[in-house]
Amino acid sequence: MSAEQNKALVCRFLEARGRADLDAVDQMLAPDFVSHTKLLPGQQPDREDYKRMIAEFSAAFSDVRFIIEEQVAEGDTVVTRYTVHATHDRKAFLGVAPTGREMASMAIYIHRISGGKISEEWSLGTVGLKLMEQRRERIEQELLVARRIQQASLPKEVPQLERWQISPYYQPAREVGGDFYDFFDLEDGRVGVVVGDATGKGMPAALVAEATSNMLRAVAQALGSSSPGEVLSRVNETLLARIPPNMFVTCFYAILEPESGRFLYANAGHDLPCRRHNGQADELRARGMPLGLMADMSYEEKEASLEVGDSTLFYSDGLVEAHNPQREMFGFPRLWKLVAEHDAEEGSLVDFLMEELYSFVGEGWEQEDDITLVTLRRNASLR
Repeated sequence: MSAEQNKALVCRFLEARGRADLDAVDQMLAPDFVSHTKLLPGQQPDREDYKRMIAEFSAAFSDVRFIIEEQVAEGDTVVTRYTVHATHDRKAFLGVAPTGREMASMAIYIHRISGGKISEEWSLGTVGLKLMEQRRERIEQELLVARRIQQASLPKEVPQLERWQISPYYQPAREVGGDFYDFFDLEDGRVGVVVGDATGKGMPAALVAEATSNMLRAVAQALGSSSPGEVLSRVNETLLARIPPNMFVTCFYAILEPESGRFLYANAGHDLPCRRHNGQADELRARGMPLGLMADMSYEEKEASLEVGDSTLFYSDGLVEAHNPQREMFGFPRLWKLVAEHDAEEGSLVDFLMEELYSFVGEGWEQEDDITLVTLRRNASLR
C-alpha cells in the first residue's frame, strides 16, 4: 500500500473508533495486532482488550469526534496528531464520574500498517490528564459544598448567660471533616450543649454531622427531657436507620443549669471533656457507644458541679491528634496539663491552646483534621 492509502486507512480507523463501530475496527486490525498503550487498568495489548477499551470509552462519552490536525506517512508507518472532542455524560470512566461537559484532549498516534491492516499502535495524549483535572475540580467543588453545609449548620449565636461565658472555636481543615457543635434552650432556663464528630471526610461527613446535630436539638427540645442519656439513646435509634454503612458519630451531650451550676451529661464515645477546678484538670467521664453503630444502646449519665472560676473544655480529635515534624502527637496528657496551667485572668483558653498547638507543630504544618473547641466558664457574681 502507498503512503496515501495508509493514511486513508488510519483516517477510516479513527472515524470507526469515534462511532464505536467495533465491527469496522475489527476488520481493520491485523490478527496479531498489538497496542503499546494501556488506558484501562489491567488492559492487555491484544485486539480484544483494545476493542473493550473503545466500548468502555463509548459507554462513558457521547458525541465523540476525532479531528485530524496533521498526518505524516513514511513506509509502513503513519503518524497522526489529532484532537478528540467528547462529552462525558454517560457513566464513570477511569474512576471519574460524568460531568456533562465536553472534554477536548490532544494526542499523537503512531500506527504501523502490515498487509493492509493496522498491526501496531503507540499513542501519547492528554485524555488521562483531562480526566484527572475533571476529578480534581469535582473534588474541590464537593469540598466547597461540604464546607458550606458544615458552616451553615453551626450556631450563629452563642447563648448569653449571666455569670457564664461560652466560647466556641472552629477551624476547618482543607479536607472537611465531620465536626459539629450546638447550643439550644431547654425548659426552665436550662441550656443544651453538644459537641460531636462524624467519621469520614467531605460531603458524607458534613451531611451526617448536620443530620445528627438537627436530630439532637429536635429530640432534646421535643422530649423536654432532663436526661441526656435518653436523648442520645433516641437519636441513636433514629440515626442507625439512616446513616451510611461504615460511618458513626461520636457525641457529648450535656445539660447546664445556669443558676446552680449543675451539669448533667452523657457521652457517645466522644473525646472526654476536660474540667479545670481549683488549679487541677480532670475528665468528665461517662460510658457509651458512638451513635449509629448498634441498636438498643443505653448511655450512662453523670453529674458535675461547675463552681465559680471553673471552666470546661469540649474538643474534637483534630487538636489532640495533630502531629509535629517528628510525628509526635499533641496528645491528651499535654492538653490536660495546659488546661490545668491556664489562668483565665491571662486571656482566653482557646487562644492559649491554639498558640501552644502552633508552637508544637511548627511552621509549614498541614492541618489534618478539623479543630473544634468549646469552652464553658462560670464567672464570679456581679456586685
